[in-house]
Amino acid sequence: MVALERLGWQRFDHDPALAWWVEHARPAARAAIADPANAHWLRCGGTWFAGVNVLPNAADGSIGESGSLRGRAVEAAGALVGTTPRWDAAQISVIHPGYPRQEGETDAAFRYRLTRDAAHVDGLLRLGPDNRRFIREPHAFVLGIALTESDATASPLVVWQGSQKVIRKALLAALRDHPPETWPDVDVTDAYHAARRACFETCPRIAVHARPGEAYLIHRLALHGVSPWGEGASADPDGRMIAYFRPVMARIEDWLAC
Repeated sequence: MVALERLGWQRFDHDPALAWWVEHARPAARAAIADPANAHWLRCGGTWFAGVNVLPNAADGSIGESGSLRGRAVEAAGALVGTTPRWDAAQISVIHPGYPRQEGETDAAFRYRLTRDAAHVDGLLRLGPDNRRFIREPHAFVLGIALTESDATASPLVVWQGSQKVIRKALLAALRDHPPETWPDVDVTDAYHAARRACFETCPRIAVHARPGEAYLIHRLALHGVSPWGEGASADPDGRMIAYFRPVMARIEDWLAC
């Protein structure tokens, strides 16, 4: 896991075990996307289906007759937490040509999406009338599994390489004078925003592309986002579809440990 710890991301080549799982997950993902109960996940003028926790997989990752979620990327994810993860219901994120279109966002928020890929660190939720940031969902990692074919410029995930080190240092400094049991209620907005600016200035922006049967791991503290759809890019009719697993850790102290 040296690459993940140093770079903040790691890509895994085609894996037959993972490709087998994808063949079973793809039709289930299509059904979830078509379900009217999930229509509220359609964003950005219909160019993005956010689909948080809509895949009906079991705790072992199985979906239909796939068997448990397996493969090199899955083993690497398990090594991060020291055990086989209890898998959350996967997010199904689908991007379509034209992403992003402005809908329901302020001009500033849309500009950030266009120019900074809506970059964020998972787990820092915006709460209250002023959208202040609090650590409420400390994910163990982000595991992305490609479900469809797409060009490398069809809105790939992007990550700021090495950003996890900058973010960790800033958050630990913001929490230093507070006992761990109060950390979920500590406003880390200013520290996070300053660290994010530093990442933009000092960390290389890397686009990470995957095809079905391939996957990538993103460090839980790494700054990442989604690139706008590239000119002339293409994907399957279903769009650029990725399944994301982000199991939540029990303790923020462990989330910040490395």
